[in-house]
Amino acid sequence: FIITGKIARIEMPKIEVNEKSFFALLGKKYDYDTLEKKLPCAKAELDEKPDASKSEDERVIKIELNDTNRPDLWSTVGVARQLALHDGAKHADYRKFMSSPDAMKDPGNRVVTVDEELKHIRPYIVAFVISGKAIDDAMLKDIIQTQEKLAWNFGRKRKTISMGVYRVSDIAFPVHYKAVDPDATSFVPLQCTEPMTCRQILSEHPKGKEYGWILKDFNKFPLLVDDKGEIMSMAPIINSATLGAVQVGDTGLMVELTGDDMESLMLAANIVACDFFESGYEILPMRVDYPYETKFGKTVVCPYYFQVPTKAYLSHINKMLGSSFTADEVCAALYRMGDETTVKKLTIDGKDDEEFTLFPPPYRNDFLHEADVIEDVMIGRDIASFEPQSPSDFTIGRLLPITQFSRKAKTLMVGLGYQEMIFNYVGSRRDYIDNMLIDGSRVIEIANPMSENYQFIRPEIISSLLRAESKSANAQFPHKIFEIGKVAYLCEAENTGTRTRTHLGFLTAQANANFNDAASEVAALLYFLDHTYKVQESSDPRFIVGRQASVIVGGKAVGVFGEVNPQVLENWAVTVPCVAGEIDLEALLESL
Repeated sequence: FIITGKIARIEMPKIEVNEKSFFALLGKKYDYDTLEKKLPCAKAELDEKPDASKSEDERVIKIELNDTNRPDLWSTVGVARQLALHDGAKHADYRKFMSSPDAMKDPGNRVVTVDEELKHIRPYIVAFVISGKAIDDAMLKDIIQTQEKLAWNFGRKRKTISMGVYRVSDIAFPVHYKAVDPDATSFVPLQCTEPMTCRQILSEHPKGKEYGWILKDFNKFPLLVDDKGEIMSMAPIINSATLGAVQVGDTGLMVELTGDDMESLMLAANIVACDFFESGYEILPMRVDYPYETKFGKTVVCPYYFQVPTKAYLSHINKMLGSSFTADEVCAALYRMGDETTVKKLTIDGKDDEEFTLFPPPYRNDFLHEADVIEDVMIGRDIASFEPQSPSDFTIGRLLPITQFSRKAKTLMVGLGYQEMIFNYVGSRRDYIDNMLIDGSRVIEIANPMSENYQFIRPEIISSLLRAESKSANAQFPHKIFEIGKVAYLCEAENTGTRTRTHLGFLTAQANANFNDAASEVAALLYFLDHTYKVQESSDPRFIVGRQASVIVGGKAVGVFGEVNPQVLENWAVTVPCVAGEIDLEALLESL
């Protein structure tokens, strides 16, 4: 999206895999051209080939992931596992270490206790132990890479998820996750030789400077200590230089993840545990005892299978893919993606059909709809196996009526002295709800956002205009900007539960901005759009009471305009008066 001349772009994850370890996990070796052809099954592509002059155990393959909804693929093991499954490998038996609602494994003394005071600081922690063989150099590098990728991309720069790894041999269990006074608690952090207070670490340690923004506003900081009081880490900033310094040759490790989103933490823990398991390590669950409720209760054992089954129908699969697959072929394709399925014959509207119930592996939580199942069928069958087909119907391209109507409105707005803007449709809760003083009950929230800055779909355009205005204080006044674009909101009347509309939003910022000027511009706009209208008093919290009005066309409210509430302006750090308005162009078109 473009705001004040700047373009924002979401980078796709890139990983580096040790060539020797990668092909050992894969169970076979490919040349680079063959590998490049096989990577699409993992939603990936070869980013850079290794330096051929180096030995195999020194060569690094660089891979770029083309999707952000599969964090299980952001590691050497993850990509190798998906390629092996797609080539026909059997599923690993994760039930050996995976807890379930019906069978919570006894973790012995592998327990973490949680301090009540952490509920409003960094409330959640999950953990497990790995053992069985020594960590080699390639595995240690992959652990660090997985830690960084999960925490940065999936964990929103460690705010939602951070991960720590410790030597089990030095830990006295049970472990305690507690809140401490940051000025009275000190320890030696990694990369240092002298103790520092927790607050000093935020301002003086490199990791504290990078991630200190997560904790700086709290009166107490989270600390992980063992039963002897030895400090393990200050999550999510830095491990201690004693228990938190993992080295090549260590044979037992404790892995913990802390954050503020329990489901994301559990998924990340499952991903890491499955990676270690497939690398030949034994996974030993740990129990966390909470003094408050979590999504998984007060007593949580990790790793834990919590994935929800998703249903799909054979008729829908074949219709969407243009195929004629049998139930067995669908099951085989899903198996190659790591999924388990059951099939049930049924009759719908007098037609025979087959219903698939898909059970995701513990490291995946990206099935939100039947379409996600169909996507896995397509990838499992191999995208290249679908033959290209020419369209059977040919049409003449033409503009939609709403596009033509929008272009007319756009021309009129330019004639009124406004400058067109283009914005992103996805933003944060602060942008679309908190700053605008609305309750947010109709705002669409994304179920699995990669960042809190891209968590909600915008329900109106005025917030986008105010965001631009907040960055434009140095530009000469008056500022007159508008956008014609899409908005979306929850609507029970729609089959999807949401409704998407084309709106016109406008905003004027200047010292004498007032209701009367906005009213005259609305009158001119609707006159030239061939509409008669009425206005009536409205009570929109975004505007000043008594200085706002609803636009009524055909007995229905199709828009609103008025002087922007000073509190809204303050929330956006806008220092001049503003008038703004928004009109549903589709509603206007429908009334013609």
